[in-house]
Amino acid sequence: MSVPVEGQGTPPVRVKICGVTSAADASAAVAAGADMIGLNFHSGSKRCVSLERAREIGAVLPAAVWKVGIFVNAARGEIERVRAALGLDAIQLHGDEPPEMARGFTVPVIRALRLRAAGDARRALADVRADFYLCEGDAGAAYGGAGATFDWDWAREVPRERLVVAGGLTPENVAAAVRALRPFAVDVASGVESAPGIKDPARMAALVAHAKAA
Repeated sequence: MSVPVEGQGTPPVRVKICGVTSAADASAAVAAGADMIGLNFHSGSKRCVSLERAREIGAVLPAAVWKVGIFVNAARGEIERVRAALGLDAIQLHGDEPPEMARGFTVPVIRALRLRAAGDARRALADVRADFYLCEGDAGAAYGGAGATFDWDWAREVPRERLVVAGGLTPENVAAAVRALRPFAVDVASGVESAPGIKDPARMAALVAHAKAA
């Protein structure tokens, strides 16, 4: 899956299933048509995986499906160690990292932006340079995966070819999000789960189908 180039038009939306914790769930996500799998390395998350478990998950993924490592306020050296050990295709910075942290990696960087009001995205883009920007709602003390929604209009200031929409997406509302914003990708964790970290194959299949048909 290539990084988009501005001016090439809007390709079909990609789907990232985030917080995958088992090889079985990863296989089900791939069967559903997911384009990216998110592996969470934040110790404070219910979806955190060890390096060993992440290797097991990565082993069942086709080469075309991105392995995305999610990090929260981790040191650059630790991120690079995990990236190299797993052959990550992208990294996601999902904490309170300084703007310069998004620069200097050899794989694409997804920077999470918590949107609380109109104009938040514009202000963030003025400071942070990343390959993609994941827009989500304010989950309070949680760093993602809490299903916090936001006003989709707030994300319109992010270039569509670099926009990843997250926060409260489900099989029931994902098509509306895609039609409203035409983003590069949508990202979902809790919206396709039967319990935190346990994916529901039927909900994953429904979400991917609805997103790609929108």
